[in-house]
Amino acid sequence: METVVGYNEMWEPGEPGVPADLRPEIPHPARMYDYYLGGKDNFPSDREAAERALAANPEFRSTARANRGFLNRAVRHVAGLGIDQFLDIGTGIPTAGNTHEIAQAVDPGSRIVYVDNDPIVLAHARALMGGTAVGRTTVIQADLREPVDLLAAAEAEKLLDFDRPMALVLAAVLHFVPDESGPYEIVRTLLDTLAPGSHLILSHGTADFIPAEIRDRVTGVYSKATAPLVGRSREQVGTFLDGLDVLDPGVVTVPLWRPEGDPMPGADRVSMYGAVARKS
Repeated sequence: METVVGYNEMWEPGEPGVPADLRPEIPHPARMYDYYLGGKDNFPSDREAAERALAANPEFRSTARANRGFLNRAVRHVAGLGIDQFLDIGTGIPTAGNTHEIAQAVDPGSRIVYVDNDPIVLAHARALMGGTAVGRTTVIQADLREPVDLLAAAEAEKLLDFDRPMALVLAAVLHFVPDESGPYEIVRTLLDTLAPGSHLILSHGTADFIPAEIRDRVTGVYSKATAPLVGRSREQVGTFLDGLDVLDPGVVTVPLWRPEGDPMPGADRVSMYGAVARKS
C-alpha cells in the first residue's frame, strides 16, 4: 500500500463527494501521524494540530519515524520465526514500509489483514488496491474498542486461519484508547482468540521522559482531535504483556528494540515503548 497519490489529490475539503464521515474539519490522529512522517494524506486541520503538537514537543516527528523503524524490525523478526499471518489493527494512513511489504519480503505468501476505523484509511487503501485485495492483503473497517466485532469481521474475510499462529500488530494505537474504554481488556480479548505460538507486536506512547507542562500541552492538542492521547508508563505498557513470553530486550524505547546499528543520541528517552511477546 505504498502511497502514490495524496489524499488531497483525491478530494479537497469542502469538495462535493467528500464523504461526510471523514470530518476533515476535526484533526485525526492517523492523519496527524501521516503529517509527522512527511505524508500528503491530511487536511489543514490535521496539519495545524500537528504543528501545535510539534511546537510543544519537537520530537514527535523523530518519534514517529523511530516507531516505523521498530515496526519494520519487529515484523521482519517475527516473519523470520515462521509467522506468515498478520492482523494489523490501527494501521493508519498507507505509506512505505507497511506490514505487508515487510512480511512478504520474507515470505511472499504471508497474509495480512489491516484494520482501521478511519474512513480515510479505507478510501485511500481501496483506491490503491483498485477495490480488491492485492496478493494476500486486505483492509477492513472496524473499531479496536469493539474487539469481538473486529475479530468477527477479520474472520469473515477468510484470509487468516485463526487455528494457526499469527502476529497481532498494535503499533502506536493503544495510546488512543483511554482507561475508561478498557484497553487491557481489549488486548486480552484479542489475544485469547489467537492460537498458541502467536506473537504480539506492540508500541505505545509514553510521557515518562516529558515534563508535565509539555505533556499537558500535547494532550491538550489531542483532546480536540477525534481521539485523546494517553501516555502510559513503562510498567503500564508492560501490563499489556502479562501472561506472555516477552522476547529480549523486553519493554524498551522503540529505537532500542534490536537496533540494526548504533542507536541515535537520546534513544533511551524517545517517548515510545516497544515490545514483542509470544503466546505460549
